[in-house]
Amino acid sequence: MELPPFELERWLDEYEPDADLMLAESGVRSLPADRFDLDVGELGYVIPTDGAPGFRAAIAERYGRDPEEVVLTCGTQEADYLTFMALLNEGDHSVVVSPTYQSLANVPAAIGDVTEVRTEPPEWELSVDAVAEAMRPETRVIVLTNPSNPTGKYLGPKTMQALYDLAEANDAYLLIDEVYRMLADDPHAPAASLGQRAISTAGVSKSYGLAGARLGWVVADGELADTVRKWKDYTTISPPIIGQHVAQQALGEQEADILEANRAHAKSNRDRVAEFVNRYDLEWYEPTGVNGFPTIPDGFENGTEFCRSLSEAESVVLAPGDVFGYPNRFRIGFGLHTDELEEGLERVGRHIETHS
Repeated sequence: MELPPFELERWLDEYEPDADLMLAESGVRSLPADRFDLDVGELGYVIPTDGAPGFRAAIAERYGRDPEEVVLTCGTQEADYLTFMALLNEGDHSVVVSPTYQSLANVPAAIGDVTEVRTEPPEWELSVDAVAEAMRPETRVIVLTNPSNPTGKYLGPKTMQALYDLAEANDAYLLIDEVYRMLADDPHAPAASLGQRAISTAGVSKSYGLAGARLGWVVADGELADTVRKWKDYTTISPPIIGQHVAQQALGEQEADILEANRAHAKSNRDRVAEFVNRYDLEWYEPTGVNGFPTIPDGFENGTEFCRSLSEAESVVLAPGDVFGYPNRFRIGFGLHTDELEEGLERVGRHIETHS
């Protein structure tokens, strides 16, 4: 199993540490720790290592599933990785909808074979027929993010049901990374509620502003969840005890206040980015969540050139669309603090004007 370099993470490692402003961050601005009780007693493992039974039961209830079908993980990234390791064997085939977060294509490709189903601007609509055409007898899973990272496209219930029916008819699974779902004003039912052939992965990093909690989860049928547990024994053993403690509070009595504030914050900042996009004649799909995927300005060869020159000239970090397979675009994250976003947009605008 050979994994290629994670291009987005390598990009951020190169440019983020010395930058003034980070407009490539893909979550909502982090919440202060002092709004939570952080006293967990001893800093040991979470016992049992797949998460506290009461918390797993609370998460399972959100999906209409049993607690044994929930495994807590160290963030959504681990949830996705462990699910692929539990689900796929050499020779298995996956259908991956793009653009997407790189690991959702590269991990299954490192185990078996992947067919990419590309969506395209301006609406980034997904053709279920195109997914059906990509299916093979050995197809094990259909994979996508919803809402999308990086486009912010949020597929509706009819499309999700059609994808589930397609997966079920082919004895495959439907794996949906839903880490941005709760930023929607009216979130659709989660994928795992569709049936036993659907898998949801999620966590508190993006929608809840708690990236540092490193708390995610997998919701899958009992047999697959048990295999996820076996793989987890070889990675992180248990989720972080402080992260679980904070996440329980965030998904409990504080949830309504957190989501109301984060949705309002995302909408306000999205309006600022929309105004910026219009001012500089860029194109984008107005997103759900806190990521947008605009076209690069005139005068730049591709997203990498634009983002690299911006970092060097203005000390602002964006993510080039090249790392998502769409070189004429860039990803901008607008979940950060509003004053930082405004300063960042001013610098980006200055850079565009300098090169116009």
